Amino acid sequence: MKLASLFRRLAAIFYDSLIALAIMMFATALLLPFTGGRAIPPGTLAYDIYLIVVVYLYFAYCWRMGGQTIGMKAWKIRLVSDHRLTWSQTFVRFFGAIASIACLGLGLYFRWHDKWSNTQLVKI
Repeated sequence: MKLASLFRRLAAIFYDSLIALAIMMFATALLLPFTGGRAIPPGTLAYDIYLIVVVYLYFAYCWRMGGQTIGMKAWKIRLVSDHRLTWSQTFVRFFGAIASIACLGLGLYFRWHDKWSNTQLVKI
């Protein structure tokens, strides 16, 4: 299998960031009945954790069920492993990707999150 190029991976990340934004908006709308329709103050730790968990669950579900998110399907790449992905692999991959991006994107170039989670993104 041929590894997915950096361009394809970045394009899929862009697509998936739009999906993640929509998911966060929907997840926030679900909270509005509990806040009386008022905005959640910026920097609310519980809210920030809630959004991270919701987005993580989207990615983890997609990776475990078919190896592809919507952005990955559009750019014809798939996440593969030696076996069906475990929840711990998805956890390491998700938070490893955040760390990879936080290091000025160097981790994306060197595929740190793939190495840490024992996965690969391949072109299909």
